[in-house]
Amino acid sequence: MEGGDLLKKAKQKLENEIRSLERELREELPEALKKAIEMGDLRENAEYQTAKERVSFVQARLAMIRERLSKLSLIDLSKIPENKVSYGSTVTLQDLDRDREITYRLVSSEESDVAKGLISTVSPIGKSLMGHEEGDEVTIHTPRGVKNYEILKLTTFHEQEDG
Repeated sequence: MEGGDLLKKAKQKLENEIRSLERELREELPEALKKAIEMGDLRENAEYQTAKERVSFVQARLAMIRERLSKLSLIDLSKIPENKVSYGSTVTLQDLDRDREITYRLVSSEESDVAKGLISTVSPIGKSLMGHEEGDEVTIHTPRGVKNYEILKLTTFHEQEDG
């Protein structure tokens, strides 16, 4: 999948969540609040309190997703470096501590799926790899401790689109 397609997919995922949350805020939660109000005393009404808390949560989540979507929209794929690890790069690493190879693709946080080798550019590993080149040794501080890698192979976003 090309970098541009990955970006479109991440944006689509955010847009879908925005639509779903807006529908909940516009349709489902007002109905829940209305039913709770009909039950009487609001001070001791758990349904009312739960619905009010959900409204606050949904509003905060919507604001966060809209901000993330606007940041994704600012990514200029033409400015991604051609010889350094960045968004869309596939990186094959030699784990210098355990003598094994591992391959990751750097993606946005919305696209990340560690089980599939898709890691976010803002994860500890992703942040540590950003800006490095093939042949570089990189020390990465993870929640599980310090890891040492050598970048064996780097395929950037540009090379993947051309291939």
